Amino acid sequence: MIQDIAPHTYHNEYKPSAPDKNSFILAYEKGSILLPHQEREADIYFPRFQDLEEKVSDLYSKYIYLFSIDDQRFYLIPELDTTLLPDYEFQDVRILRTARPQHLAFAGVTGHQLFQWYSKRRFCGCCGKPMVHDKAERKMICPACGNGEYPVLSPAVIVGVTNGDKLILSKYEGRNHTRYAMIAGFAEIGETIEETVHREVMEEIGIKVKNLRYYKSQPWSFSGTLLFGFYCDLDGDDTLTVDHSELSMASWFNREDIPDEGDNISLTKEMMMAFKHGKA
Repeated sequence: MIQDIAPHTYHNEYKPSAPDKNSFILAYEKGSILLPHQEREADIYFPRFQDLEEKVSDLYSKYIYLFSIDDQRFYLIPELDTTLLPDYEFQDVRILRTARPQHLAFAGVTGHQLFQWYSKRRFCGCCGKPMVHDKAERKMICPACGNGEYPVLSPAVIVGVTNGDKLILSKYEGRNHTRYAMIAGFAEIGETIEETVHREVMEEIGIKVKNLRYYKSQPWSFSGTLLFGFYCDLDGDDTLTVDHSELSMASWFNREDIPDEGDNISLTKEMMMAFKHGKA
């Protein structure tokens, strides 16, 4: 999956030290990430401070520390004037789904999640005054009323509903993503993550399930989500009643008929392939 970057190590401890010339710059704009002009098939590369310091005068004064991978530090530059950077362009962040090397792709999409959070926390939600960065932890704080806000995670489930050697696959309604997926949905306030599994399955395909088995989790920064993967068994009638406001289709698939399509960066794909090959 995209976060599996070994032998590299991701460090998300908040250590807001100043960047050096070799530190990486991450810059974003409307769902896009700043990359050098290059062939789309080539490995991605993020600019370092030394690459832009002669072109952007205030580069060392408007950074936000994000995280490190190994001993390489990554910083967000919230507003970067690209008219000064003719050798760079903003590209859709979805390019990171298949970009290599994978540890930089993971850095790019994780940085985008933090960029979105910072962009939406410029002003206090209680009194409307400008927010400032806390010096000790990753937190935005209002100096006027004391309101503090931490990065937001949205918990969600990915559910592999099984019936012997069959698994339910579905496709989303009204999305550009047309590959097969499994039942999924966000947790609601006041319910356990296990209750989310039961509710989402009933809402989307109208069946009951039992014997929930936790598989693993995944941070999915493309949607700001923390995913929890479960397998579970059909409980009762196998007739599906598809909610077409959410899904364009849903059906039972035999193990051998489960398609192997797309990349291998998602929890959904890994769970589908684990079932297909008899490992779940």
